[in-house]
Amino acid sequence: MTVRVAVVDDQALVRGAFAMVLNHQPDIEVVAEAGTGVEAIEVTRRHRPDVVLMDIRMPEMDGLEATVRIVAELGDAVRVLILTTFEPDEYVYRALRAGASGFVLKDLPPEQLVVAVRTVADGGALLAPSITRRLIGRFAEQRAPDTALAGRLERLTARERDVVTAVARGRSNAEIARELYIGAATVKSHVSSVLTKLGLRDRAQVVVFAYEAGLVEPGS
Repeated sequence: MTVRVAVVDDQALVRGAFAMVLNHQPDIEVVAEAGTGVEAIEVTRRHRPDVVLMDIRMPEMDGLEATVRIVAELGDAVRVLILTTFEPDEYVYRALRAGASGFVLKDLPPEQLVVAVRTVADGGALLAPSITRRLIGRFAEQRAPDTALAGRLERLTARERDVVTAVARGRSNAEIARELYIGAATVKSHVSSVLTKLGLRDRAQVVVFAYEAGLVEPGS
């Protein structure tokens, strides 16, 4: 199956570079490009890509607002992968809350960009462990635990809570399997169950949920 991608960045050369890298892959096709958040919404409606590579800082409408509107309108039909040249800061937390499925820096190697696109297209979330632990935790500590979200934790088994905690700390499925002495397939099953029980769309939202519900404390 071919992954259909829209590339959104206000710099034409950057858009072209990303498009060239992705179009060289036999299973990826760039179906649209856009230079503003407003254009991003328009091309997403018109072309219905599987993944939108979304810059954050753009004229007319930034990538965060565009992400909110795209996710609200199309839901799981499209995945948004945030791209930025800036060191991740408060944008990480805001992007994940907006519904983005991943966050990567623009200076990542081309092969990692390809992996990122395939990962989010496949329904996964792409979060560098350093981003997950350091940044999301730092901005989550500014918020008091949400009691309503904390109440939803009662839906989970003890093992599922362990898995959520590990995901929030940036662990991969393989790392979780080793830490909990269970199989990788079992971890995947637990994650799927957690998403269903909590009404979340992917691992990125699991991370946000864990911090906001107070299951994981910043710096732990």
